[in-house]
Amino acid sequence: MSAGRPLRAGLVGLGSMGRHHARVLAGLEGVDFVGVVDPMGDKYGAAQGAPVLDTVEQLLALGVDYTVVACPTALHEEVGLRLAEAGVCALVEKPVADTVEGARRLVEAFESRGLVAGVGHIERCNPALRSLRARLESGELGDVYQVVTRRQGPFPHRIADVGVVKDLATHDIDLTGWVTGREYVSIAAHIVSKSGRLHEDMVSAVGRLDDGTMVNHLVNWLSPLKERFTSVTGERGCFIADTLTADLTFHSNAAVATEWEALQAFRGVAEGDMIRYAIQKREPLLVEHELFRDAVLGKPADICTLRQGMRTVEVAAAVLESAVSGRSVDLRSEELATHGS
Repeated sequence: MSAGRPLRAGLVGLGSMGRHHARVLAGLEGVDFVGVVDPMGDKYGAAQGAPVLDTVEQLLALGVDYTVVACPTALHEEVGLRLAEAGVCALVEKPVADTVEGARRLVEAFESRGLVAGVGHIERCNPALRSLRARLESGELGDVYQVVTRRQGPFPHRIADVGVVKDLATHDIDLTGWVTGREYVSIAAHIVSKSGRLHEDMVSAVGRLDDGTMVNHLVNWLSPLKERFTSVTGERGCFIADTLTADLTFHSNAAVATEWEALQAFRGVAEGDMIRYAIQKREPLLVEHELFRDAVLGKPADICTLRQGMRTVEVAAAVLESAVSGRSVDLRSEELATHGS
């Protein structure tokens, strides 16, 4: 990459997510959108004037600095490995791969070549969650006790190759670790499949993070109610993020004194003020692309790395393992287990 010239970016996949990537890439400052790969062609006229190609090799022949991988999850590993082999940086849609082993191979391929690679966990760019994370980092909540997420709605017909755990629960697994800065150490889950499809369409999971924080996830494709809810409860109150509207509210734990001697022994919580924060609401996908562009340019940028994306795949695999076995799954590394974390 020569200094001063725009980065040359490509895209693989013009599905429902790929079409949004094409729109953002076409208008992204400092980037030339040079081509998109989709053997099915541009059925929706979404390529923004970029040439539509049949193969990744044709895209590489155009000369690209980085490529967004938005093809079906089962193809992420194959496409990603080819890009790494060609020395091309990559932003891979979540989940980074459909298996833990595939995710590890991608991590090795890009890290061993010193290439910038990230995962499109877009909730990290949601204004409500970015504000929430900053407030947790500054200690506004005090000790964190529990993270609860609910992500439910009707079945998305765009999905055919994975179930609700890999498609939707990976959002909540990643955002939970990201906003708290903690790692999962255990997970237990139940799944059901009520729609007649091959994969599960509902999951309920309970987990624990490495500081003892309790985690609850409820995710399904079976509800007529569309909900994207994250709450973090702690010493000083509760934050609630609605990522559909990008709103963040805080319910404070009021310090209520009592002079009644019989009650003074109990120090519980009391309903206090509720604050709804004014947040600048930029499009999360644009923010994600800006961060990745900056990372490719060598600038400081808080992207979701492939290694972090791999960890999310590991937790998702443990969710499915627990659901099948009926037992809680220990997610601690050998080092953590040795130290009893």
